[in-house]
Amino acid sequence: MAEELSLPANADKASIYRSLLPQVRSLIEDEPDLTANLANIAAVLKEAFGFFWVGFYLAKEGELVLGPFQGPLACTRIKWGKGVCGTAAQEQKTILVPDVDQFPGHIACSSASRSEIVVPLVAGDSTQLVLDVDSDLLNDFDDTDAQNLESIVALIRECHFS
Repeated sequence: MAEELSLPANADKASIYRSLLPQVRSLIEDEPDLTANLANIAAVLKEAFGFFWVGFYLAKEGELVLGPFQGPLACTRIKWGKGVCGTAAQEQKTILVPDVDQFPGHIACSSASRSEIVVPLVAGDSTQLVLDVDSDLLNDFDDTDAQNLESIVALIRECHFS
């Protein structure tokens, strides 16, 4: 893939994701460096949707450590089981939060974040990383986001953890 994103004009969210998935695959399938691929995926999602914050936290020694991201400064370390990211990592499932103020134990890295979705990458029986996407709008994520972000995480798993 050329370092240029091709997005359909005036398309709905599902159409944009359908356009992105093959582009993400092309971007990462021949690049062996995980950090480079995570950085590009964060940039692709930020550019395509204008999300407030998009990034990755990597599992290291029982906590999540900030990886490549796009957006304002972020929390550097998140304890396992804490906040949305730590909970998704521990429970090994996608968590969609329509209003972060209603999520018990939410970690407010930015007070501008209003809704969030976190998708863990599980390889074998352990969480390797999480994809974290924040919006400055309430209820900005839905099943379309969950399914497609899970597909992107599955591509990362296929290219780097299989």
